[in-house]
This record gives sequence, C-alpha cells and structure tokens, in this order.
Amino acid sequence: MNEVKTLNKGEKFAHASVGNLHSFEGKQFVKDATGATSCEISFGTLTQGQAVPFFHSHKENEENYIVLSGAGKFQVNDEVFDVAEGSVIRVATNCDRNIKCTSEEPMTYICIQAKEGSLGGYTMTDAEITERENLL
Repeated sequence: MNEVKTLNKGEKFAHASVGNLHSFEGKQFVKDATGATSCEISFGTLTQGQAVPFFHSHKENEENYIVLSGAGKFQVNDEVFDVAEGSVIRVATNCDRNIKCTSEEPMTYICIQAKEGSLGGYTMTDAEITERENLL
C-alpha cells in the first residue's frame, strides 16, 4: 500500500509525496499530509476490470478527475462515456458517479474535490506579481 510522506513543511507550505505514480496502487488522500483547507485531493489506481466499489454523490462538493494513465469508462447518473490518459472530468453535486478501468494498463487518476461555486479569483485575477530574489 502507498503512503503519503511529508517531505518538508513550513509555516506557509507543505511538500508531500505519494511516491512513484507508475507503481502506485489503491487510493490515497493527501489532505492530512499537506494540511489543505480548501479542497480534498486523492490519487487512485484501478486495475483492469476494477471499478470504485460504490457509486457516490456529494451534497456540496464538485469533483474533478484527471486521468494520468490507462483508460476506462466513467458514469454520471445514467450516462457512460470513455476516458483515457489526459481526460479531465468535472462532476457537479447531487449526482451519482463511478469510474472503471478497461485497459490492460492500470488507470491512475487524481480526484480534486472542492465546494461547488466557491472559486472566486483565479490565475491572474487572484495573483499579484511580487518582487523577490530568485533563489532557484
């Protein structure tokens, strides 16, 4: 089983790792390792023919799935569609969803869950260019 490891942490950041994604198995939530307060992030891997063992719905949070490898099927309520590496799927609140791997290669994905409608400023509408010495 995988384990999220906190690599380093400061007052304003946390750096964690789930390890090598090519050998990642199962599902891992990273909120506890990073101290995230705005969203839940998880990594998941499904092997050929495997699906999440239940349908689920969220009352307040939308989910965004990003498929990193493999291929499969995704179901939202009664609609089923193909997904593959590079697919990005947003699922709104109050509807059932599930994902299944159909490829020989395991399907690895990231799921990001955040409160629906909460995105205010983003990218440059929420960013400010600052003057700081580049230590990179």
